[in-house]
Amino acid sequence: METPNRQGRRRIVVGITGASGAIYGIRLLRLLRGLDVESHLVMSRSAHLTLNCETELRPADIHALADVVHANGDIGAAIASGSFHADGMIIAPCSIKTLSEIASGVTSSLMSRAADVMLKERRRLVLMVRETPLHAGHLRSMATVTDIGAIVYPPVPAFYARPASLEDMVDYSLGRVLDLFGLEASLAGRWSGVAAKRNPGDAAHVA
Repeated sequence: METPNRQGRRRIVVGITGASGAIYGIRLLRLLRGLDVESHLVMSRSAHLTLNCETELRPADIHALADVVHANGDIGAAIASGSFHADGMIIAPCSIKTLSEIASGVTSSLMSRAADVMLKERRRLVLMVRETPLHAGHLRSMATVTDIGAIVYPPVPAFYARPASLEDMVDYSLGRVLDLFGLEASLAGRWSGVAAKRNPGDAAHVA
């Protein structure tokens, strides 16, 4: 999966849509910076609205976290071409609208075009889809993008990790996503199995 740029750094495109969960994209950008991964950010117009509803941050604050920022309407941007070398793309969060565009191949923005490029170039595309409940159309779109090479990763919390805060739950999901790119962020302990527990009376039933 590793495709270094001219400076030898890994490069990942980050998309942030208008689905609830802007915190995932924001935290992801901070993690990539800490991992010395070159990030290319594209945000939808709806993402700006969600950002205002869910955080105290401005778009400029999010832009400052990325190495390169591309306007969602700029279909001539570097990330719209397969000749642009990248390890892949993570859309965090991913709206149903963006999921549907990727599934259909009818891309109307740089966000969905860049995702389409990842698929045609056989690069990793991870979609942190945020919607619930799901109707059959949503599920069909998820199945379609999976069939054509994407990974659907809804940010579902893992309670066996015993999260103590919202930040813990966000970090766990993002840690697993970064695992898909071979990036170790050391955000959560690894599952090492659990010893079987028996009641004292069970011993009589063991041969």
